[in-house]
Amino acid sequence: MPAKGRVEINEKYCKGCELCVEACPPGVLGLSKQRLNAKGYHPAELIAAGCTGCGVCTVVCPEAAIEVFRVVSARAATA
Repeated sequence: MPAKGRVEINEKYCKGCELCVEACPPGVLGLSKQRLNAKGYHPAELIAAGCTGCGVCTVVCPEAAIEVFRVVSARAATA
């Protein structure tokens, strides 16, 4: 079973620089086309399923606006 992750982006800090979008190995991040944050930027968001929880986006974000959580299945937790 492939690894799964959950991404939380704090739009308050995101400046839409797209570093996370470019660095995302599975290509599941993008900039929102419909929303602007309080600073007037299109914030990053999850645009497709398939996050692996690798955390690369967190490392490259200059504003520390991204948190990644790895989802652990109940089966893997008991092994």
